[in-house]
Amino acid sequence: MKIVIKTTNVKLTPVFEEYIREKINSLEKFAEEKGQCEAWVEVGRITRGQQKGKVFRAECQMRFPKDSLRAEAESEDLKLAITEVKDELQRELKQYKNRLSAQSKKGARAAKKELKLSPQARLYRKGRIREEGV
Repeated sequence: MKIVIKTTNVKLTPVFEEYIREKINSLEKFAEEKGQCEAWVEVGRITRGQQKGKVFRAECQMRFPKDSLRAEAESEDLKLAITEVKDELQRELKQYKNRLSAQSKKGARAAKKELKLSPQARLYRKGRIREEGV
C-alpha cells in the first residue's frame, strides 16, 4: 500500500511517521485490492494559539480503482486522532467490502434465474432410465 503523509503546523518526527504507517498499513488486510490501494494522510494542528481542547486533526483518504473512502477526526492528542481515523476507515472498509460482495451475489442470482430450467427439463438419472426403457 502506498502511503503519502502531509503535515500542517506540526513537525513530522520519525516516531509519528512510523505510527501513522503502522496504523494505516493495518487496514490493508481489509482491502481486497491489496497492491492497487493508496492512502493520503494529513495530520496537523488546527490553530497555533489554542492550547486546550481538540487541537490536533487527522484526515485520511484511501483510493481504490473503483472508489475512495475518507475519514477525519479531531482530538486533544495526535495519536488519538490517528487511531480514530483508522477505526472509522476500518468500519467503512468493512461496509465497502460487504457492498462489493452483495453486488456480486446479486449478479449471480440474476444469472442463475435466467438459466433456470423448467421442471420438465430436469433429468433424473434413474427416473429417466426407467421411463425410456434404456
